[in-house]
Amino acid sequence: MYQLYYQPEGIWVGDIMPYGKEGQFYVYHQRDTRNPGPFGEPFGWALATTKDFVDYKDYGESLKRGTDEEADQFIYAGSVFETEAGFHAFYTGYNREFLKAGKTSQTLLHATSKDGITWEKSKEALEIPPQEGYDKRNWRDPFVLWDEEREEYLLILGARKGEDKRKQTGRLVHFTSKDLKKWEFKGDFWAPGIYTMFEMPEIFKMGDWWYLVFSEYSEGNKIHYRRSKNLYGPWEAPFDDAFDGRAYYAGRTAFDGERRVLFGWVPTRIDNDDKNAYLWGGTFVPHEVFQKEDGTLGVKPVDQMMEAFDGWKDLFNPCMKTIDTKEETLLCEDTGSIAAFKTTVKFEEGTKEFSIRFYKDEETEVSYEYRFFVEENKVVFNKCPNYPWYQCFNIGLERPIKLEADKEYEIRLIIDQDISTLYINGTALNARLCDHPGNGLALTVTDGTLEAKNTKIATKINK
Repeated sequence: MYQLYYQPEGIWVGDIMPYGKEGQFYVYHQRDTRNPGPFGEPFGWALATTKDFVDYKDYGESLKRGTDEEADQFIYAGSVFETEAGFHAFYTGYNREFLKAGKTSQTLLHATSKDGITWEKSKEALEIPPQEGYDKRNWRDPFVLWDEEREEYLLILGARKGEDKRKQTGRLVHFTSKDLKKWEFKGDFWAPGIYTMFEMPEIFKMGDWWYLVFSEYSEGNKIHYRRSKNLYGPWEAPFDDAFDGRAYYAGRTAFDGERRVLFGWVPTRIDNDDKNAYLWGGTFVPHEVFQKEDGTLGVKPVDQMMEAFDGWKDLFNPCMKTIDTKEETLLCEDTGSIAAFKTTVKFEEGTKEFSIRFYKDEETEVSYEYRFFVEENKVVFNKCPNYPWYQCFNIGLERPIKLEADKEYEIRLIIDQDISTLYINGTALNARLCDHPGNGLALTVTDGTLEAKNTKIATKINK
């Protein structure tokens, strides 16, 4: 069981539809039982609430699924928002029996609630079916926001033009409404021609910028964003347009009045093997989103999660220098299965790479490792030594990061059982750990100099 991250026993967390209000987050989410695996029984939306992402109050299934004969046999993703009349949920109803019968299997539906806990489904069907020319099997994940300038509601959702799933015809389409009842189809909202499908779209404004968040339905499986000074674009891509790597998916953000948090999940692997591909669903891990001076976005650990770690200990601050070899300093012999590590590092001009090794077995020297390649400006997760190749299927487990000599980099690493989450100067990289070789933690440098300061570790949580 996890001590920090959220995954109730016996279930795997799927897509999350978060809503924030007055310092509290409503975490509406799908729960897969994997009975039978890998994708099991029909589900609705379960609900848990939290104020600190350490303790959660569980309400069980909040928006209940329909029968096997109804359009919402499964309640797929959607969004939740609040008006003066109460809470609204726009969601995707999916019926796998309809799919087998060749009928429209994904339909947009609506429900309301007075308290955000107990929901009543609308008796009138929304007039938002798959439009002519769009794939009736891929019409999902609606997101609704109020457009103050035009005084109307805007609904965007993921769609595909045509029914050939091999073509990169994925796009976002949009509807508008004055009353949340009658919706007018407006056509494509954004059709860049880069993916076969888009999932979990979202729009929010921070400062002068609008941000469009989405998950790519392709081999990359990342959560991306674009930005614009206009709600309707054009949407520009920053240098680093993702929030995390391959092992973090289907995220949406929510704002509780003080902070904006990204809600995504870390997938498990087939047969719990580092060398295998991923399965749908896993464990919820939050990132706090912040805006940089240039208008791009970064992420960091939620403050209260780091504050939950107790008994911080100062570690040795190494200063390693090597000309043409790799040097390593063991900082902690026993991290256990739950740990938070933090340090600030800088390297000199000409340094080739540095790394953090953890869960290291001192006898076999097997560990997991985050490697920072200076000339290539990227961080990569892998197993070390990666022999016989490959010990870890790590395609997509890397992030771009501008690495400059003599600049300080603030590193935070959270380890909770079989998940590791790295943060470095606003960049994050999650990984699923299917092995536990040992408990050692070390820093390394190759062909250069690495200096660390303010190095600390905590190996227990105060809950």
